[in-house]
Amino acid sequence: MFKSFLTLILFLLFIPTMFAQEEMSAEQKAWMDYMTPGPMHEMMAASVGEWKTKNTFWMDPAGEPMESEGTMSVEMIMGGRYTKSTHKGMVMGMPFTGMNLQAYDNATKEFIAVWIDNLGTGLSVSHGTYDEASKTLNFTGTMVDPMSGNEIEYRQTVQLINNNKHVMEMFIYTDGKEIKNMVVEATR
Repeated sequence: MFKSFLTLILFLLFIPTMFAQEEMSAEQKAWMDYMTPGPMHEMMAASVGEWKTKNTFWMDPAGEPMESEGTMSVEMIMGGRYTKSTHKGMVMGMPFTGMNLQAYDNATKEFIAVWIDNLGTGLSVSHGTYDEASKTLNFTGTMVDPMSGNEIEYRQTVQLINNNKHVMEMFIYTDGKEIKNMVVEATR
């Protein structure tokens, strides 16, 4: 690990020299490809801005859903490599704040999202792909069930209806069954 870290530091120190050279080594090219934002990052950047959200939650799939409204603010960070979205609203009568960091990893060709909020002390990590035909991001991940203390799996989709409307749906797995527990409609 130290050798990889040292290689990265040396690589970053010599970036200006590399651009002056006509040919890069295979290692230099791999690092340049890895660190350069591309089309998936441009797609993520289209979400930058202020959004209103309509949130629907089901605590019991057979019961009535809880509904609330909120806001989402999306910005690109680290030179256009990641999105940071901040969510605010009310959940179960309590003020809610959440944050999502999303990446597209050029090396693994997958999206990675990390979610935190003030309704817990853990975090959720998911990995996903983009389906161009349906304009949908498809994530799978895990989070902790506070009642059991165990990790549970979930699936999440984000359909990019257009540049001003996205619909996120989240499904959890309970007793081997998939249950829809949240829908967030974001518009600007």
